[in-house]
Amino acid sequence: MNASDERGIDVIRNKVKDFARTRSIGDVPFKIIYLDECDALTREAQQALRRTMENFTQTTRFILSANYSSKIIDPIQSRCAIFRFKPLAKEDIFRLIDNIVGQEGVRIDPGAKEALYVISQGDCRRVENILQSAASMEKHITEEEVFSLASMARPKEVKEVLEFALKNKFVDARNKLLNIMLDYGLSGIDVIKQIQSEIISLDISGKQRMILMEKCGEVEFRMSEGSDEFLQLESFLAHVALVGMQ
Repeated sequence: MNASDERGIDVIRNKVKDFARTRSIGDVPFKIIYLDECDALTREAQQALRRTMENFTQTTRFILSANYSSKIIDPIQSRCAIFRFKPLAKEDIFRLIDNIVGQEGVRIDPGAKEALYVISQGDCRRVENILQSAASMEKHITEEEVFSLASMARPKEVKEVLEFALKNKFVDARNKLLNIMLDYGLSGIDVIKQIQSEIISLDISGKQRMILMEKCGEVEFRMSEGSDEFLQLESFLAHVALVGMQ
């Protein structure tokens, strides 16, 4: 079951409980209930699930998957063996890409492979989705195509914007940022998240990085509350320019 689609207490009381209380068929010692995205269940539904797990341990085993284990109540967590899965390593992502392009008969540039890893951050599902989209358009996959499909600017372009601002070239930074947003079709939220990841690599002091990180959070909050995106990004670039003058 996808618990994010059916997340109320009635689903647990009826569908899950009815299945759990039935006997298993043949010589099978127990049945399995797999709840995907179970962190979307309401707390009342989770309490009902806890009781169901207690009452039917002899006939049923539960497998729960969640993106955020902190949203699962402690009584359920204490009844489970917890397995945490980390993102795939770079060499594993490259092996996956090579396997796919080999079987599909497409070519991919080394830069495109690096771009796929940067975009996916170890998420093989996202790698496969972007690869499929790219292969449907062109049998030769390039770095530019990958970033375009992923709605992400190339990291070096975002870094150039920040470096322009640090050198007090505000107009150049503003124009470069506008071109990036138009070329890649990026929203303000997308841009500020990429900026946040590039601040770490800037040649500035630790104190200046902290100031810019704090400003990133403020700008992201204002945009999520409905403020004009480009105006907020201009404000951030002006702040970067002031930090560069210190």
